[in-house]
Amino acid sequence: MNTTDTDQQTQRKANIFIGLLLFLVSIVLFIITTPIGFLYGFFYRLFTGFLKGLGGYFLEMAVSIDQLGNVIMQHILNLLWIKKGGYKFGNRDETISSALGKNKVQNTLSGFGKLIVSILDAIDPNHVLDSIEYFEGSRN
Repeated sequence: MNTTDTDQQTQRKANIFIGLLLFLVSIVLFIITTPIGFLYGFFYRLFTGFLKGLGGYFLEMAVSIDQLGNVIMQHILNLLWIKKGGYKFGNRDETISSALGKNKVQNTLSGFGKLIVSILDAIDPNHVLDSIEYFEGSRN
């Protein structure tokens, strides 16, 4: 079963009202708990791993935010950054950079997508290729 099949099954099973309610609850909980969790995690990592621990903590958060962006922005990224038939954005377990890397390998990036890749690769050489995540089966 590929990612598209899994996405379609998820959408068929999801009740719009329950999905919306859970989305709103998750936003409220995020707003309330994130500052507390961030401060605790910051000081925990600072005192247990010093600066190296903080670097890993910030990277973990960056990857998680990137995965969220891959889901939230999937439709516009699919429209603007890839050619028809390219590898689709939207896998909740994958970063935007990983999807960009897969499209770079498949040569399915649009001009705008190539620009984004060149910016990311200027900041961190081979960023999108190094970010590619390969999955065993489907994980959505």
